[in-house]
Amino acid sequence: MTSTINGGISFWYADDGIPAPREPLPGDTTADVCIVGGGYTGLWTAYYLKKAVPFLDITVLESRFCGYGASGRNGGWLYNGIAGRDRYARLHGHDAAVRLQQAMNDTVDEVIRTAAEEGIDAGIHRGGVLEVACTPAQLARLKAFHATEIAFGEKDRELYGARETAERVRVAGAVGSGWTPHGARLHPVRLLKGLAGAVEALGVTIHESTPVTEIRPKHAVTPYGTVRAPYVLRCTEGFTASLAGQRRTWLPMNSSMIVTAPLPEEVWERIGWTGRETLGDMAHAYVYAQRTADDRIALGGRGVPYRYGSRTDNDGSTQAATVEALRGVLFRFFPQLTGTEITHAWSGVLGVPRDWCATVTLDRSTGLGWAGGYVGSGVAAANLAARTLRDLVRQDSGQAGPTELTALPWVGHKVRKWEPEPLRWLGVHTLYAAYRRADRRELTHHTADTARIAALANRVSGRH
Repeated sequence: MTSTINGGISFWYADDGIPAPREPLPGDTTADVCIVGGGYTGLWTAYYLKKAVPFLDITVLESRFCGYGASGRNGGWLYNGIAGRDRYARLHGHDAAVRLQQAMNDTVDEVIRTAAEEGIDAGIHRGGVLEVACTPAQLARLKAFHATEIAFGEKDRELYGARETAERVRVAGAVGSGWTPHGARLHPVRLLKGLAGAVEALGVTIHESTPVTEIRPKHAVTPYGTVRAPYVLRCTEGFTASLAGQRRTWLPMNSSMIVTAPLPEEVWERIGWTGRETLGDMAHAYVYAQRTADDRIALGGRGVPYRYGSRTDNDGSTQAATVEALRGVLFRFFPQLTGTEITHAWSGVLGVPRDWCATVTLDRSTGLGWAGGYVGSGVAAANLAARTLRDLVRQDSGQAGPTELTALPWVGHKVRKWEPEPLRWLGVHTLYAAYRRADRRELTHHTADTARIAALANRVSGRH
């Protein structure tokens, strides 16, 4: 059996190829807008700003190459999840949170529409999102989650029993599931590459291999020179901690993935999954999966959740124990796949604010802006954040007034920093040990009550 390729950025890059390098910053320069980070948030922001104001001189600075971070390593879930919605409901009222959720629902449509308009073939298939429950406690959480989503305006959700779930995907032991149409599967790197090409075609300048070491008002500092601009927008998500003064801003949480070899048709006849929904579960340390365009299963979840000192990974490599744990989940979901070849494994980091709330901000006194803290839902949330940054810049520069997006409750949200080390490392590892312990208990103790240790972990972490 062929050994698993571990790292090398991600399977998505192994499948589609590392892009040809763009030139680094040649020296000091100026721009109207400087965007730090060449992932989804940065590129979508450049795209929408340039489309709205074609005469803007926009420069994007990327430390490695566009999509090196989470945008090129994620699970390919384009869906309507938004981190922090419940907290925003408490802070700003239920109606404000409903508007945020509706904007996320619409964002799924916007990404699909724009990809088609730009001729980007990202393997998008809109099959919705199916989340399964495999224990009584998971089923109870699923039903509560379903009721909550309906209360936030998602009237087109559906709740299934065991038989209806199996008619969609035959996950072993599934006792129920919930489905929303507001989701699609895609190939993350193909979307990223197409978006980068569209941005350049509009006249935006992208410099790669140009790490930004410091951001201050009207300045983005790199080893090759400084870009001076009235607006400097930080779009660095899980790599934010590498910037001067930002080590405790967002925690770089690790998530890892595996992907199988292409599966033959007779295997798919036993599994089902003809609708190609994105697939998740209701565990505390949850997993996420998709049936790829070339009939593989790509599945991800938490491994080692956090590296001491907010360090990030080495080109996507992940721990052998994490690969085995994800392999175990895959075979538990689909026992008929036991022994199937796992061709690739990799990891990436996502940005987690201390209160688990995604945010978009433009400081009008300094011209500094930022967006992120998506906690894993960034494939769609980055698009909404980018359109919001566009509107905030236009409003601040006098080119437009307030919009529906600038009034959303995540705009301007402030959150305290993460604890210093070693408290940060100890806290995160303790919390995820608690989540894994809770999941093990719920698999063996068939009660409908969520394990107390998980509920306690949620309160301590600020997750709920």
